[in-house]
Amino acid sequence: MKKGKLYLIPSFLGESPSESVFPPVNAQIIKGISHFIVEELRTARRFLKKVCPEIEIDSLTFYLYNEHTVKTGSETFLEPLLNGHDTGIISEAGTPCVADPGSEIVRMAHAAGIQVVPLVGPSSLLLALMASGFNGQQFAFHGYLPIDKPARAKRIREIEQTMKLNNQTQIFIETPYRNQQLLQSILETCNESTLLCVAVSLTEPGESIITRSVKEWKKIKNDINKKPAVFLMYF
Repeated sequence: MKKGKLYLIPSFLGESPSESVFPPVNAQIIKGISHFIVEELRTARRFLKKVCPEIEIDSLTFYLYNEHTVKTGSETFLEPLLNGHDTGIISEAGTPCVADPGSEIVRMAHAAGIQVVPLVGPSSLLLALMASGFNGQQFAFHGYLPIDKPARAKRIREIEQTMKLNNQTQIFIETPYRNQQLLQSILETCNESTLLCVAVSLTEPGESIITRSVKEWKKIKNDINKKPAVFLMYF
């Protein structure tokens, strides 16, 4: 039996119009998929209905894959693919498998000889890097930094040293409601000449991308609390 294809489907970063960030070909592909691996059922259903208003949501099969279900036998997610059904992985926001669950399923798909097809769509990390003015040839992504303040400051110092040693742009993120604490830690910890870019609400009407030195950031009044943000450092 011919195996199905595993499609990696980017979703919106925020409440942006679908036509501004979502290629029409993606919607056409989605119409042919009946099995979806998702982080949250409600947001996935809402996303599918937005990009394909005519889709019959109740006829689709969903599999939950998030921090609560990751240890519950993810190999079963391959069964529709092995039975010939195309399947899509939908990110909660942005690009699947990048700062996002799903890579384990993709790895298993490769091992099973299943074709993996990444679709074009918004990636907050790449959009922020593009707009930062920093080194786009060499960069490193660190994901989330420690929550504990001393541990976080220690990690920031390490990242700043790595940035200079390797001539790399350093990229990291935070849960939106802790953005302000992370920004404050950066300003308290880093050399004043270090450059910091904070990219907020990318692709949304309130998008803001600011690159300044740490010294200049200390003079800026800002409120990035509860807003999706990407942080980048360079020199």
